[in-house]
Order: sequence, then C-alpha cells, then structure tokens
Amino acid sequence: MKEEKFDFYSKTSLKSYNLDEAMRYQLSMLDSLDAFTRVHCENVANLTCRICEYMNASNKFTVYCTICAYLHDIGKLFIPPKILQKKGPLTDEEYEIMKTHTTVGYNMCMKDLKLRPYAAGTIYHHEALNGTGYPRSLTKKDIPIEGQIIRVADEYDAIVSKRQYKSHIDISDTLLMLIEDATPPKGYKDGKINPKVLKALMKVVIDDIEYEKYCVQEYVEHLEENIARLREIDKYAKKMNQAKKEKEKIYYENGVKLLLVQGETFENYLDVLNEYEQALLVRRDILKKLDSEIKKIKKMKV
Repeated sequence: MKEEKFDFYSKTSLKSYNLDEAMRYQLSMLDSLDAFTRVHCENVANLTCRICEYMNASNKFTVYCTICAYLHDIGKLFIPPKILQKKGPLTDEEYEIMKTHTTVGYNMCMKDLKLRPYAAGTIYHHEALNGTGYPRSLTKKDIPIEGQIIRVADEYDAIVSKRQYKSHIDISDTLLMLIEDATPPKGYKDGKINPKVLKALMKVVIDDIEYEKYCVQEYVEHLEENIARLREIDKYAKKMNQAKKEKEKIYYENGVKLLLVQGETFENYLDVLNEYEQALLVRRDILKKLDSEIKKIKKMKV
C-alpha cells in the first residue's frame, strides 16, 4: 500500500539562501560528528533559519545565524562516546563533561579562520536569559540574539528527538514546556528563553503541521480513490457470480480484471478493500487531531 510521506522539518527555506555554496566548508565539519548529533545540528539549523524569517531578519543575518546553528554542537566531537551516546541519565560528573562541548566548540572555531565568524553558536546556545545557563552564566543583556534563537531551536529539537515524535500530534506538549522556560520563575526578571523567539518557533511549528495535514490529505484522497475502485470491483464480482449466462459472466469478469491493480486478485481484493477502509479511518482521525493541535497552539500565550 502506498504510504503518505512527510519530513518532520519539511518547510525549509535553506535553499532559498543558497546555503549549500556558502557553507560548504562549515558543513564539512559535521561529517565527523556521530549520526544523531549531525542530524540534530541540521534540524536546529533548519529551525533557526525559519525562526529568523518569522522574526523578519535580513537575509544576511539569517544566513549567518543558520551557519552558527549548524556548528553549535561541533564541540561534541571531543565528548567521549560513552557519555555522548548514553541512553540513561548522566551522572553529575558526566554532565559536567558534557557541558564542556560549548567551550571546546568555541575554542575550535576560534582557532579556525573560516569558522571563527560563527563561534557564537557554540558558546551561547546553552546560556539562559536569567543567568541560569552555561558555560558563563550570562544574562539577557550579554547573550546575542543569535544565541537566543539557537537556544530555542536546540531545546525544541532535543525534546522532539527524545520523545521520538512520528507526527505533530501532541507536539503542543513540547511547546508548553518551552513556554514554561520562557516564564520568569519566582525571584527572576526573565525566563530561560526569549518569548519573541518562541512565538516565531510556534509559527514554524504550525507551518509544519499544515504541511503534515497536506501530506495526510493527499493520502486520504489516494485511499478514497482506491476504495471507490475496489467497491466497483466488488459490484462486478457479485454480478459475475450471479450471472446465469456465460457471456454475462465473462463480461463482468473482464470488468473486474480491468480494475484490478498489481498485487490484487479475485481472491484478495476484499482484504485489500478492508485494509484501505481501515487506513482511511486512521488518517481521518489524524487530520482531526492535527487540526486540534493547531487550535491548541494558536490559543497558547507566551
């Protein structure tokens, strides 16, 4: 059965900035990272680029910020695999080692003339506006906007990857966690992340949900067309079985054969029809849930 396809980070604008050419050298640095970290860096860059667009950033700044995002975790090259790839929670000692990827990545960029302009992504992406981040415990006034943007994109993708979302259903739960991080805790003037950046991210997420809806809807139409065809086959098959004259029987049999597609036979078409009907019910339910997600997100206040 044909399956609908969509990429979780589908609505990318990266190509519009010709980043393949601009970042050839910078991207080559990612080849040395483990597969999971490399994909994460690509996802964060994708999100960063689109957040910048919703924040009405210039093309030049968007390209700059996106490159910073690609490189933000480059310091993880020097984190021991047993810590980097550990599935369970890190010990306090392991966490301290993990945190060094920010300064290690920064130093790596500063030593390379081609990477130096983009070192901000490495050093600022774990800083928090209220001073509770690392490695320097900076506050809002000392964290450049590119660092604030990458922080939001990084945190969102980290949660999405950890929860292994296959669809945007219940993605609003992740945004609620980010809203909590954007809310100043008692005794603080600021939250951890920039509310304006989060609002832009929410628009990006809605775009992706709309794209998923489009993919599912296309598949629904595919299912509906095949269900109609298979039901027509069933009508012909019943008439064929009821036919008393051989000529009529052959006529309806040929009608069935014309409507059957590869993999379908007289013996299994009803099973295929049932499979399509069940799939249609599932996809229609998904569309309802995706619509519900969009409504939830639009009602959220940051």
